[in-house]
Amino acid sequence: MCGIVGYVGKQNAVTIILEGLKRLEYRGYDSAGVCVQKGRKLDLLKKAGRVENLAKAAAQHRFTATTGIGHTRWATHGGVTDANAHPHVSSDGKFALIHNGVIENYAQIKAFLAGRGYTFKSETDTEVLCNLIAYHYAKEPVRAKSRQTRFVESVRKTLRHVEGTYGIAVLCVDFPGQIVGSRKASPLILGVGEHEYILASDASALVSRTQNVVYLKDGEIVHLTPESFSISTLDQADVSPVVDKIHWSVTAADMGKYAHFMEKEIFEQPAALENAMRGRFAADGSTAQFGGLNITPGEFRDLERFMFCACGTAWHACLVTEHLIERFARIPVEVDYASEFRYRNSPLDPRTLFFVMSQSGETIDTLAALREAKRKGYRVMAVNNVVGSSIAREADGGIYQHVGPEVGVASTKAFTSQLLIGAMIALYVARMRDMSFSDGVTYVNALKGVPELVRQALQQAPKIKAIARRYAQYHDMLFLGRLSLFPLALEGALKLKEISYIHAEGYPAAEMKHGPIALVSEKCPSVFFAPQGEIFNKIVSSMQEIKARKGPIIAITTEGAELPKGVADDVIHIPACHEAVLPIVAAIPVQLLSYYIAVERGCDVDKPRNLAKSVTVE
Repeated sequence: MCGIVGYVGKQNAVTIILEGLKRLEYRGYDSAGVCVQKGRKLDLLKKAGRVENLAKAAAQHRFTATTGIGHTRWATHGGVTDANAHPHVSSDGKFALIHNGVIENYAQIKAFLAGRGYTFKSETDTEVLCNLIAYHYAKEPVRAKSRQTRFVESVRKTLRHVEGTYGIAVLCVDFPGQIVGSRKASPLILGVGEHEYILASDASALVSRTQNVVYLKDGEIVHLTPESFSISTLDQADVSPVVDKIHWSVTAADMGKYAHFMEKEIFEQPAALENAMRGRFAADGSTAQFGGLNITPGEFRDLERFMFCACGTAWHACLVTEHLIERFARIPVEVDYASEFRYRNSPLDPRTLFFVMSQSGETIDTLAALREAKRKGYRVMAVNNVVGSSIAREADGGIYQHVGPEVGVASTKAFTSQLLIGAMIALYVARMRDMSFSDGVTYVNALKGVPELVRQALQQAPKIKAIARRYAQYHDMLFLGRLSLFPLALEGALKLKEISYIHAEGYPAAEMKHGPIALVSEKCPSVFFAPQGEIFNKIVSSMQEIKARKGPIIAITTEGAELPKGVADDVIHIPACHEAVLPIVAAIPVQLLSYYIAVERGCDVDKPRNLAKSVTVE
């Protein structure tokens, strides 16, 4: 979850590292630090708090080196202090290291090193890793033949002894102008520029310098010098690098005219949805098509079950997808938390196709679920937004979201694009089974109309902002929906919790009578999804039960639906639409409501407490 930046080149390293850290701050913002190397000297500076604290201190420090590493932290081991901030320096002063991940056997290693005279200034597993490198380096005999590889080999030997996950970048005083990096289940990307190299945990940290990148794989070690780079494996096998292109510019990750990235990304959704569906409809306009699934229509027809695994917001998108596939394609679907699936021994039909969803493509639990499914012989498809991510590379096939970088910690455009792709998957399978041509055309036209429907929903923003002011001071809130909108109730509650710190719960509306209604009072508002449809009257009945107990109600309903007078205190209208796209349109009001409530409460919307964008540690 932390942000990593390393630089080797001819420019001022700290200037470039700080720019990268500011772009990575959504990955962790407990503390930040930088270490540069000038000759055989390491110069270290680190501060608890935001990157801005580090930048102010660095301006006074006046760094001039052209090689360095920097880090912005999301705490795992040890509290938020200057001492626990990265980089960490080995007790012999020879190495500096930054790390994203968790070293699970750090306690045993620490005891081993302490018995050999190594000392520790922090509570972190990272400092243990740094000292272990120093230990192996000290053990390595100095021979003319091996002198140039001594740095790399010390890192390699160390990584063979650690259990857990890591993305690291390391400096050594004896090797000026060089960085060694490696990864295991934690992202690390090499940017290849003109006379410079940048190592980062996310492309957003390097795209302002270069669009040429190498996506490192698990177990690979990269060695950077001012003139070149080389990649090898933990088993000392040389790797021929593949240089890819990033197809978005740095402006895509800038805030522009908006107050927050979350606001920007909410309003980017019409364009993002257009990009997600571009080129993905058959020429006859009756079905979806996907170029990267690597599975034939015949193989699809033989499937008897789908299994979806994801975490957080993506899990909610999978629940909607489950409803649509079962509704339109009539094939059973199971949805599981990725974190639970990897530890359960769930009995599965052999004719099951796995899907995993992850915006970043690096979510550690989802990646582990993918690997577990493949280990058991299942084919796994991925829905993700990051080309070159671990999940994208390891899946048997998949669908890219193509919505551009999402910086706000609370997912918005990535979520609605996952809903869209889920609806397209449901269509694709349904047309192979028993959906008629004319129904397929109707469905496709509904999907094509989504961007305009979302634009119309976004026009409600001023009204929703006014409603948010009236509800910003409550401490509890319920979100209630049915069928495909029950997952939207879960998502609405999650969004509110994430960015405003209001306790919120999502429930199926009809389940209120089975316990949660005890929470209802004048001090606990409810947000109801109440679209016109076959169970509209059932939802209204649930609303009346809340109203009878003096609970304030915000209703999200479709245009043309007639709610009984007085059943809702506030009403937000969205366009009436096909049931396959209703969840996408319905997501807009709850995103805006959560955003405006958080702003009204003075919360840091893009950097909510205790959260980071990409969960890359278990």
